[in-house]
Parts: sequence; C-alpha cells; structure tokens
Amino acid sequence: MEPLVTLIAVTTVLLAAGAAGVRSLRPWPVAVRGGLAAMFTLTGVVHFVAMREELIAMVPPALPAPGLLVTVTGVLELAGAAALLSHRTAPWAAGGLTALLVAMFPANVHAALEGTSTPLLPRTAMQLVFLAATLAVVAHHVRTRRAALPVPAAP
Repeated sequence: MEPLVTLIAVTTVLLAAGAAGVRSLRPWPVAVRGGLAAMFTLTGVVHFVAMREELIAMVPPALPAPGLLVTVTGVLELAGAAALLSHRTAPWAAGGLTALLVAMFPANVHAALEGTSTPLLPRTAMQLVFLAATLAVVAHHVRTRRAALPVPAAP
C-alpha cells in the first residue's frame, strides 16, 4: 500500500505546486513522472533493505536465483526512477517500467496466493494504477511527438 500512497501523495503535491505557480511543474505528466519516480525509488530501495527477504520469498519457485532476481529488479526500479526525472529519458523509462511491472506481476500473484502479501484483488488494482501511470507518461510522449511532426504538403 505504501507505493500507492507515495505515488498519489507526491503526484498531488507536485500538481498543487504547479497550480500554485511553479511553472516547470504545471504539466500533469511532470507531476505523474515525479510521483512514479518517488514510488519506484521507494520500491527499489526496499529490494536491498527492510523487505529484501520478503521480496525473495515472493519469487515463484520455478524461477532461478531469487536473490539475484530481486537485486536486478531493484536496480532496474532505481534506474527507471532516476530516468523518469529527465524529459528526454522519461518515455523510455516509463516504457521499461511498464514492462517490468508486467514481468513482476506473477511474483505478486504467487505471494498473494501464498498469503504472504497483499490479497490478489487489491494488489491487482494497485498494479493497474501503476500501469496506468507509466502508460500515461508513454502515451503523452507519443501524442506530443505526433503533434510536433510537420504536416505533409498536399500534392
């Protein structure tokens, strides 16, 4: 639940700052990127401290080297969080984090079914919110790029 609270709280604070006059925070995608960066920083850090053993236990038994997988996903989350903060790398980071969320979802299902984590329905709902946020960043970039393309002249 903490990642969801972090995403919502940081995004809300950044949106409020934008509304209060901080020009660089005015566009909603910037606030969402900030919220995602805070969330993935939180989740990435716990891959190494605090909840490491619980995360290792969440890895489905069919997957090899659970400790290594937790380390790799933690590094990817931290790298993605950092990359979200730059407008140049944010769409790539959001796309990569979307793929990472999808790839890690089976571990969340496994943990929920084993009773060691958030129950499946709330966990799935949270995952959908996270995916919506990352996909919104990607979609905004695609729309912005498409709108910036020159219109071909009529023959």
